[in-house]
Amino acid sequence: MSLVEVTDLTVEFGALRAVDGLSFRLAEGAALGLVGESGSGKSTVASALLGLHRGTGAAVGGSVRVAGTDVQAASDEELRRLRGGRAAMVFQDPLSSLDPYYAIGDQIAEVYRVHTRVSRRTARARAVQVLDRVGIPDPVRRSRSRPHEFSGGMRQRALIAMALACEPDLLIADEPTTALDVTVQAQILDLLHALREDTGMGLLLVTHDVGVAAESVDEVLVMRHGRLVEHGPVQAVLAAPAQPYTRELLGAVPRVEARRAVGAGPRKPDVPRSGVQRPAAGGSQPDGRRPATEPSGEVVLEAHGLRREFGRGKRAFAAVDGVSLTVHRGETLGVVGESGSGKTTLGRMLVGLLEPTAGEVRFEGRVSSGVNPTVQMVFQDPVSSLNPRRSVGESIADPLRARVRGVRGRDEARVRGRVTELLERVGLEAAHYDRYPHEFSGGQRQRVGIARALAADPRVIVCDEPVSALDVTTQAQVVALLGELQRELGLALVFVAHDLAVVRQVSDRVAVMRSGRVVEEGPADEVYESPRDPYTRQLLAAVPALDPAVAARRRAERREPALA
Repeated sequence: MSLVEVTDLTVEFGALRAVDGLSFRLAEGAALGLVGESGSGKSTVASALLGLHRGTGAAVGGSVRVAGTDVQAASDEELRRLRGGRAAMVFQDPLSSLDPYYAIGDQIAEVYRVHTRVSRRTARARAVQVLDRVGIPDPVRRSRSRPHEFSGGMRQRALIAMALACEPDLLIADEPTTALDVTVQAQILDLLHALREDTGMGLLLVTHDVGVAAESVDEVLVMRHGRLVEHGPVQAVLAAPAQPYTRELLGAVPRVEARRAVGAGPRKPDVPRSGVQRPAAGGSQPDGRRPATEPSGEVVLEAHGLRREFGRGKRAFAAVDGVSLTVHRGETLGVVGESGSGKTTLGRMLVGLLEPTAGEVRFEGRVSSGVNPTVQMVFQDPVSSLNPRRSVGESIADPLRARVRGVRGRDEARVRGRVTELLERVGLEAAHYDRYPHEFSGGQRQRVGIARALAADPRVIVCDEPVSALDVTTQAQVVALLGELQRELGLALVFVAHDLAVVRQVSDRVAVMRSGRVVEEGPADEVYESPRDPYTRQLLAAVPALDPAVAARRRAERREPALA
């Protein structure tokens, strides 16, 4: 018997057909991955399974049956019994799915009471039980915590616990690991696999990450523009994709085992793994910039003994503790580590947005204090770093106006012309000047952030998780853009990320951070192929594998220490 039966599903939002004639089935206890780029219709399908489009103005056609319920014909009361009872959903952003005011345990207990009509005491006991089941330590105490007191991975576990409260037959997970670091992602995927084994529930996994699908599902369904492109066993589809789009999607996935392609970026300076710089041949040009194709040993940015503390007294802790790094002109230094390792704090100190508690930052040999316009930052979330009430052109123009103020006045025609050049340089259009951030896709907004960073004519750009929430093809486009700009302008990049495969793709050298310290540093290929520190090996072992057999072996290896 099929747990999910979808026949000729269509979903239209006005003139836009988001899902176009999709059909598939999911057997009881099976796992299916919906894979595709942003805008392919994956999440729209997931919402249709629970009737979440009802009352939104969307036009839904076709047939959808979930756990014996005809979703299209079901009454509101029947849908309420289905949602959370027979089928449950885990959303991408746990913060927007959890009430910030109420304790986690109370929110789970409320879901359980709605479907079972038990006492408050019984419901709270059930909340503690499922929190323990998903690996929340000290579940009795943590059930009284509020969402902001949980880390990103813990919040995702709490959402899974809420979904499990009523023992559903189907779990729908919509991008459950997006923006999580590799070790937490591996933990969440291992948890989903274990829950399937223990409860026999079916899983519908929505993801843009093909590696995540390989780790977690039996079959994969590839979507594009609302339509089915390819559907089959995950091993067969990933090993020998039949459709060009599937091959294109797989080709865009960065491989952690692949060396950086020759010509992918500037050649790295001759720096040994110890981080001690060797003398470079030749001298600088009179303007201080070398041709972008010429390797350079010139140090443009240095960190010496950086330390940054937050809090006071007994609550004080060091987010960055004694970090020393060098960045050479024309190279990319990758900084990797888990959430909370101090990566972003380090990046903000390099740019001058945070003042070090101890240590110093030097730019071209001079101590740098405060914001340095020649060191710019591309932020992780372009939505929060762009003013929603101003056009993107105006946001890009701000650094330009700051430079010309008091020198040539506010030459608006000159400023607008330069902004137009920058927009076109990052792959956007001149007409985009007057548009607002909400009118752009995630990848386009990230291009706007890059254009704004370039407006200050920087020598160094610090990229803080610039592709963490983007699908693989958009991610590849943004990475390629950064590489082009680096080669043409001779930029140095500090690439901060938790995605080890992306970091290897772009980096000449890599620094691995843990608990505020650099535990390993050296040329990227050496660090990835011969990691010296156990923590680096642990990070690499957690990277999703595109081969389901390899993924299963790694999952078993991760379970062994826990069972020992």
